[in-house]
Amino acid sequence: MNRRAWNVVKVLGLAFIAWMWFYGFVLAPRESMNRIGDPSWGTRSEATCAAAKKARAGLADLTRIDPDDPAVLRRKADIIDAATDTVEKAIDSIEKDVPATEKGRALVPEWIADYRTYIRDRRDYANVLRSGRIAEFGESVEEGVPISERLAKFSRENLMKSCQPPRDLQA
Repeated sequence: MNRRAWNVVKVLGLAFIAWMWFYGFVLAPRESMNRIGDPSWGTRSEATCAAAKKARAGLADLTRIDPDDPAVLRRKADIIDAATDTVEKAIDSIEKDVPATEKGRALVPEWIADYRTYIRDRRDYANVLRSGRIAEFGESVEEGVPISERLAKFSRENLMKSCQPPRDLQA
């Protein structure tokens, strides 16, 4: 290939790369995969979760856990179950409210299923404490991501900040 043809190939290659960056930063759609396009559903869900969050705040217990006191561990497990009850009731309520968009009807059941897994993880942790053992809260991982992160991202992107999973069990 002669020098002139090689220069044309280089210029075309650079132009293509510049076009890719321009498209990526200026023209590419910015819609999130998680956004369902039904703001009224998100508003209703946010209100439900905000009420549950307020109920959980009343359950706060900052008592130091003594690993040698089974009664303290059982009390902590009972508080975790009560807090989890608020989450579960909120999710039960949200599940009955069907989004208006097709995307919402497809994604919300997946989010609900992930939340059910997270609720089960919380119940399992409470049972560990109730058995007299100290352990760190371990949540399920989906596609290499902690389930609480998936839940939180969906909640944030649909403007339901209160629907993010409670972080009361994280160290």
